Parts: sequence; C-alpha cells; structure tokens
Amino acid sequence: MTSDPVIATEGLTKTFGRQRALDNVTLAISAGAIGLLGPNGAGKSTFMKCLLQLLPVTSGSARLLGREVGREGREIRKRVGYAPEQNCHIPGMAGCEYVAYCAQLSGLPFQAARQRAHEMLDFVGVGQERYRKVDTYSTGIKQRIKLAQAIVHDPELVFLDEPTNGLDPKGQAQILELVRGLWRTYGITVVLSSHLLNDVERVCEQIVIIARGRVLVHDTLQNLKARKRGAAEVVLARGHGELQEACGRLNWLCQMLPNGHLRIEHRADSLNALLNVLHELKLAPLEIIPSPNALEETFVQALEMSHAAA
Repeated sequence: MTSDPVIATEGLTKTFGRQRALDNVTLAISAGAIGLLGPNGAGKSTFMKCLLQLLPVTSGSARLLGREVGREGREIRKRVGYAPEQNCHIPGMAGCEYVAYCAQLSGLPFQAARQRAHEMLDFVGVGQERYRKVDTYSTGIKQRIKLAQAIVHDPELVFLDEPTNGLDPKGQAQILELVRGLWRTYGITVVLSSHLLNDVERVCEQIVIIARGRVLVHDTLQNLKARKRGAAEVVLARGHGELQEACGRLNWLCQMLPNGHLRIEHRADSLNALLNVLHELKLAPLEIIPSPNALEETFVQALEMSHAAA
C-alpha cells in the first residue's frame, strides 16, 4: 500500500452565495479508519460531496488516491464508494437488483455485478429481504443496503455519511462492527462522517473535526488521548469513600459518575501515582480506563475555539 495520502486537499473552499460551507480546507490523510466529526451543519457532507464531485468546488484543489478531483472523475469513481446520509434507493427495484445495478454503474459486467451483489448482501446481513422492493424496507435494512452498494465494486476508499442514523442501539452496534471490519479485515480505507462521538471512537483511528467549514483538529485518536493524560475512570467493588478521601488529600479531583465509576484527575503523565494510592489503600480495581473522555474533551474544546473565533 502506498504511503501517499489517500485524501489530499489544498485550500478547498465551497460557497453557497455568501455562506462559506468549506473554508480553505487543507488536509493530507493517510489510509486507515478516519472519523469525520462535527455538529450538524459543520460542512462534513459538503466536504465529502466536493471530493466525490457531487458538488463543484469554488476554489482550491483535491486529490483522491493520487488522482485529481475534477479531472479524473471516471477513474476515481471506479475506486471509491459512497453511502449518503439520505436514502439513495430506486423505488420499485428489489434490493439485490439495486445493488447489482450500482455494481454495473461502477464498471462491473452484468454477471459479475449480480454475483458480487449477493456476496455483499450476505456480508451486511440481508437475507431473504433482498428479493423485496427497497421501498418496503425498514430503516435498518435500508442502511445495510446503502453499505452494500457502497462496497459492491471492492473500492479502495469508502465514504459513509451518518451510517447509523435512525437505528436502535443493537442496529448501530451491528453496522459499526461491519464498518470496523472494512479497514481492519479488508484494508478498505473508511471515512466515517458522524456527529456521534461514540460511533467514531469505536471504529476510527484518525480524527478530523470540522466546524463552520474549517478543520479544527486532525490527529490520531491515540495522540488525542495522550494529550489528555492525567485523567482516568476507576471501577471498584468497594472502597469508593476511601479512594475519594485519599484523592482529596492529594488535591486530585475525584467525582462519582452515574455509572458508579470514579473519575479521577491525577494530573500525571502515567497511572503510576494512582496505582500507588490504590496499593496503599489495599484496593484492587476491577478496571482502570485511562483518558476515558479524551475525544469528547477535544471535541468540546475545538468547538469552543471555533465559536470564539467567529
């Protein structure tokens, strides 16, 4: 796999009248599982649509998989998949017919498209429902069909816009597990656009935070957590009061959370000081979760900076 960025933009700008939906976005993103985070209206969907040539760019440039957006569209479309936030089905078509049709649009011959469509429908967990018309599907099946059509042509890069919208917790977990496997098992780079931090944190290794059309953060999740060292959640079977008293003596902030965990801000680069306190108190923690809210804290801080600069 090439070390060149799979997505590269330089001064990418998109305006709608006087509104700047994208404001001078410059990025170089390597292959992997990428989370595109931001509040509703932040510019996430516009960013993806400009990369996919579904919207014309006002100014700036972009490259996908080393190919120039706007000049090599046909070649890019063969290698890139997309599942939009809105329903993209064709009423009256059965699910298997629709996914096969999408495969043909991506360049597969008819027989290969049919076979590949059934393979992808099996992959996303659509059973006999594949023979029903897509307009009769539940929200959960529609989301699975959207995922199937996005990957039916075996792309190198796939954009997924809010793929868990409208799903119950079980459906969300199932879709996210499928998405996680695209990169970890099959090596397909995934751009997961969402306003839900938990979705991104469960799947992604790289984080891009967008607000008001500007990129506020681009880093790995690991680095973000490293920046937020000094906090941890401790799960105990007993001794909550003892640990809270010890933290108070050390001037550490210790807070009991609704789930019964203790959130401790120990302000150290490692957990050693916290582990020493637990050892002295003869408390055996059931679990210690370092930097549990790193992504949330980074997200909130980035949005606060955005509002202050506006």
